Amino acid sequence: MSIPTPLTVALVGNPNVGKTTLFNQLTGLQQRVANFPGVTVERKSGSLTHSPHIEIVDLPGTYSLTPRSLDEQIAYEVLVGRRGKSPDLVVCVVDAGNLERNLYVVSQVIDIGLRVIIALNMTDAAEENGLIVDVSTLENELCVPVVPMVASKGEGVDHLIEKILNHGDQAQPYRWTLMDAVDAKIPDLTNILTEEAPQVKPEHKRMEVLRALAEDEALDGWRPQSPNFVKRIEELRQEFTDRGVAWKHAEISGRYAWLGQIVNKSVERVRGPATMSDRIDSVLTHKFFGPLLFVIILAGIFQAVFSWATPAMDLIESGVSAIATAIQSVLPPSWATDLLTDGVITGVGNVVVFFPQILLLFFFLGLMEDTGYMARTAFIMDRVMKRVGLSGGSVLPLLSSYACAIPGIMAARTLDSERDRLITIMIAPLMSCSARLPVYTLFIAAFIPAGAFFGILGYQGLTMFSMYIMGTVMAFVAAAILKRFIFKGPDSYFVMELPPYRRPRLRQVFVRMIQRTKVFALRAGKIILGCSIVLWFLASYPKVDSTAEINQAIIEAEQQRDTTLAQALVSNTDVNLNTLNDSVATKDKSLEHQQVIAQQNDQDHQSVIDSLIIIQQSAQIRGSAIGHLGRILEPVMQPLGFDWKISAGLISAFAAREVIISTLSIIYSVEEDEEGVALRDAILADQYPDGRPVFTPLVALSLLVFFVFALQCMSTLAIARRETNTWKWPIVMWLYMTGLAYLASLLVYQGGLFLGFS
Repeated sequence: MSIPTPLTVALVGNPNVGKTTLFNQLTGLQQRVANFPGVTVERKSGSLTHSPHIEIVDLPGTYSLTPRSLDEQIAYEVLVGRRGKSPDLVVCVVDAGNLERNLYVVSQVIDIGLRVIIALNMTDAAEENGLIVDVSTLENELCVPVVPMVASKGEGVDHLIEKILNHGDQAQPYRWTLMDAVDAKIPDLTNILTEEAPQVKPEHKRMEVLRALAEDEALDGWRPQSPNFVKRIEELRQEFTDRGVAWKHAEISGRYAWLGQIVNKSVERVRGPATMSDRIDSVLTHKFFGPLLFVIILAGIFQAVFSWATPAMDLIESGVSAIATAIQSVLPPSWATDLLTDGVITGVGNVVVFFPQILLLFFFLGLMEDTGYMARTAFIMDRVMKRVGLSGGSVLPLLSSYACAIPGIMAARTLDSERDRLITIMIAPLMSCSARLPVYTLFIAAFIPAGAFFGILGYQGLTMFSMYIMGTVMAFVAAAILKRFIFKGPDSYFVMELPPYRRPRLRQVFVRMIQRTKVFALRAGKIILGCSIVLWFLASYPKVDSTAEINQAIIEAEQQRDTTLAQALVSNTDVNLNTLNDSVATKDKSLEHQQVIAQQNDQDHQSVIDSLIIIQQSAQIRGSAIGHLGRILEPVMQPLGFDWKISAGLISAFAAREVIISTLSIIYSVEEDEEGVALRDAILADQYPDGRPVFTPLVALSLLVFFVFALQCMSTLAIARRETNTWKWPIVMWLYMTGLAYLASLLVYQGGLFLGFS
């Protein structure tokens, strides 16, 4: 039996044409995700269902093989073989409703000599819009197979797989006409390129010449190795300019003239009434109602994220506590048991508890993406973005940053303008990512009441929404400042196609939701686990002798014994208040009161023991390594209302924002009683030695504001370094965001004190 020949199939197409959906259909969701070597562009691949020898590679979406963004550059380099062997076959995914625009990149793929199959996707949506594509005519005109399909419903997928398994000969080369003035110069330029760059394949030379002629970035790439080629291009550009020849758009004009004729022959337009998409867009993309509805939708999402996740969070919290208790009952008391329960389980568990909210956030973002509304947010916000010097193209990277700043920064590669790309990278971490969600949830749930505004919007959900709005508004302000003083240049333009509205494919939404949460869990989990272990050791060592603190506590307890007893008896609802006061004053020895006093003495004794345990453990954590570290930073952070524990948490959170939850859990687990106290209850009960609460609503608000603006994520800095190819901008980013966080938190706390809030 012969072994099947390995085959690589690349999926190519414009953004929003259903390419990822088709990829999932072809691979059965069995995907391998990595990065292309040397860059942070994601490489998604998988084996064709029931044909493991055929690898399907989903290339980044591109409008052209004359690339302006990094994503488009990678797609081009893969196709021409600069990043390994060229694919054996290219499936060009095309939106049947936007045929002429989509066929542009198809014609370029055909020109570089690759075998091509066109997957004519979303034919159902095209027909709803009055467009009927004659597939046979399209095949004859382009001389490549065309497979009509609706990938979201699985229609046509089997036919496409059959075409892949039985792919034919190589596609015919270009048949479009270049303007005579430019076309006459191509042979000369090709010869020069052949002499100076013999490694370029013959079928790619014409494309390289056209790229270098039209794009400065492409021409700059040839300067080191082909100086004569570059010189000749520059001379021709000047010559064409002097003669009034539109050389920059020569390829675009020639291709679209040819493609326009093909589309006119292949597509029948049936005029009809306004489509459902048109009617929906008249409201959702309205100049006034569009932004208003967008804000309402976001507010509803954050309200749902906060309220719907509560039952699942309570269940996880109970489960984590039960696991820790079970392990303590099985294992003998030792430092290893404490490390496992108080360090690993408590630290990691207090972050896992927020996974329901993260899942919900990814679910709603997936719905917006799958229905086509996500693309419209870019159109809706374009007017706002222009006011701060950006374009609507920056909206999608910034929206991605609500989930995580890392994919948001990477998504900025799709922007044509280098200035817009750098500004978007610099402001993306200001969007409140999912790593901030555990911090928001903890302090909002602890200090914001659970009521509702007008009985509709809960105070807690509204507070969380305000955190997101605060970060978003500051991102726009930062963009305007950066554009005016740092990244100066002309305003960019923004053009995009709005995909038709579609019913959300819940299976796809759930798959993406699980995948994104899994990526977050793996990335954050490794950091949290390592930090939890380190933090436990920092909180447990060096060991502290707390004899002095215990003796002082005993003396204070004895001095206050009568008062404590009286107060405890007064709080006992089984005995009348006046009777208790009389009995304490006259030391009544009746049987009933003897029983009450005996019971209270037992409770009082246990209370003193518990207090001594807390004092001992508090002395340990205060004298530990993390306690020293927090106290060193405490004077700097006290103006913000932060004590040494919060300061220590902020230091640890630089590894990842959510680690502060693990830090506080480990610090307070040392201070909790034998029955265990939830972190929320522990921070509410914490007090300074003079009895003042450590955490107040004002302190909580100050901390929330600090987390809105602070850049506490090493991974984000590392990605920014890779995307900008320098440490300059990541350092500037960290400095301005940290300074902004400190100043904003200082204004909130000191302003609150000035106004009388404590």
